Amino acid sequence: MSPTLLDHYMTLRNSHIGLVSASGALFAARGLGVLAGATWPMAAWVRRLSVAIDVLLLAAGLTLWTMLGLNPAREHWLGTKLVLLLLYIVLGSLALKRGRTRRHKALFFVLALVLFGFMVTVALKHSPAGLLAA
Repeated sequence: MSPTLLDHYMTLRNSHIGLVSASGALFAARGLGVLAGATWPMAAWVRRLSVAIDVLLLAAGLTLWTMLGLNPAREHWLGTKLVLLLLYIVLGSLALKRGRTRRHKALFFVLALVLFGFMVTVALKHSPAGLLAA
């Protein structure tokens, strides 16, 4: 990579990592708030903030894919991460609003957090097995 492209890569990579952290932290705070019976986790401004963070995260990720020439069908860790991301979105929705009972929401919340952590290990290890990779 040229020095200029490398500078952009590092900025995008660091932005992506920061946005992953912000997205996960906001989800964790909202989930705990929902379980505590608070109303703020579903307030419009909180939901808009969550969407904004996730849109920026997706944009940074797609830009990195393009910049690095990654292909989720060829880089199995990336394909795995995308499938896990879809499952995480479903679990997150069940945890925050679609779970029928508080117990269901708590279960989906814990599962979503575990899945989030596993996705991070898949990304760090560049292996579909993530933390379980040898």
